[in-house]
Amino acid sequence: MSLAVETHFNYFSEIEEHYLHRRGGGLILSTLDWALIETWKDAGIPLAAVLRGMDAAFDRYDQRPSKTRKINSLAYCSQEVLAAAEDMKEAAVGMAKPESASDKGFGGAEVSAYLQKNAARLSAAASALPSVPVIGEISATLKELAAEILLSQKPQLESIERHLTVLEEKLYAALLTATSDEELLAIRTAVDRELQPYRSKMPAVQIAQLHKQYTNKRLLEKYNLPRISLFYL
Repeated sequence: MSLAVETHFNYFSEIEEHYLHRRGGGLILSTLDWALIETWKDAGIPLAAVLRGMDAAFDRYDQRPSKTRKINSLAYCSQEVLAAAEDMKEAAVGMAKPESASDKGFGGAEVSAYLQKNAARLSAAASALPSVPVIGEISATLKELAAEILLSQKPQLESIERHLTVLEEKLYAALLTATSDEELLAIRTAVDRELQPYRSKMPAVQIAQLHKQYTNKRLLEKYNLPRISLFYL
């Protein structure tokens, strides 16, 4: 998967700002909302498609004769976002490919500092979680990558991102093993409850992705661990 044009911060913050603006404020995004944005980002859905889909969903809602309840989740916009993404994909056939992170000028020093920062956080967590040795192993790997990148004149960000994706998957697998069945059941029950009103608006594959993203996010929060993907640079 190639890196998206938008930085992680802009992608998330612009969606959040636009959603709260269209809704009229008064609500913060839930864990489910953040997980849904993650699935859009990971699927490569452009920011423009998300905003266009949100506008379509809110415009349709505004045309309803009775609006006793406000829209309380981004999940309400899911169908329109996917439709907008498909429309943009069809319109973009034959056009130039999106700009990658390497085109945007992320330098070796910046990437190395980012990896070192995450290595430090993981190292601190490893001492508190001796039962999950993979955390310390990933920390050591990030330090090695950071050192190699500093010596490289032009870091191969696509290759680095693939490596980081593998490390994240290993981390999630270890955290799942370290977490009790009761806690995992509570997480699954929570996401099922939040998804219930919107299941009919989402394809099964997206629901499965949401379950995964929601669980991963909750596990990172539980153990105070960072995301290490370059999307979060």
